[in-house]
Amino acid sequence: MAEGTRDEPAGRAATAVEPGTLLVAAPSLTDSNFVRTVVFVIDHRREGTLGVVLNRPSEVAVGDVLPTWGPYTTRPSAVFVGGPVEQKTALCLAALHAGHDPSGTDGVVGVRGPVALVDLDGDPASLAPRVRGLRVFAGYAGWDGGQLAGEISRGDWFVVPALPDDVLAPPRYDLWGGVLRRQGVPLALLATHVAEPKRN
Repeated sequence: MAEGTRDEPAGRAATAVEPGTLLVAAPSLTDSNFVRTVVFVIDHRREGTLGVVLNRPSEVAVGDVLPTWGPYTTRPSAVFVGGPVEQKTALCLAALHAGHDPSGTDGVVGVRGPVALVDLDGDPASLAPRVRGLRVFAGYAGWDGGQLAGEISRGDWFVVPALPDDVLAPPRYDLWGGVLRRQGVPLALLATHVAEPKRN
């Protein structure tokens, strides 16, 4: 990935896309699947990129679709809409407690730092003591090789570092605005962008 994009606010170089980074939708991105979204990148390679939208809770309880996992997910225990691709596929991310290495923890595959992808065929009771929280997503966001780079260069996405707690952010928290604000100026200024300007 290039270190900067021509449409990015001046003075802000892009972070390289890699597992564990965030894609923050620019205010100009109007695709209904991604307006004001924050996508956590799970996998990024030449063939393509896969991630999940962190800030789209659904009305469906995890316990209704994955009964054994429902009691262990972070409250509120809702399934989040991970993206428009394969929405009948469930993915689960966990943030492990300090001192627990994903590479040495059964039932998970490390993404970055304490954040790991959870095997939903595993036993939630055995995993629960080792995690700070779990979140289940229906579907995912995916890009073919080169597609995401094109969208970033067009100015659709800002690529920024993730914090482990981003994957567990409560639904009522404005994750989009919060992530932008912590980047400092000039990206922080975009957090004040009104979703529907005609309401002003």
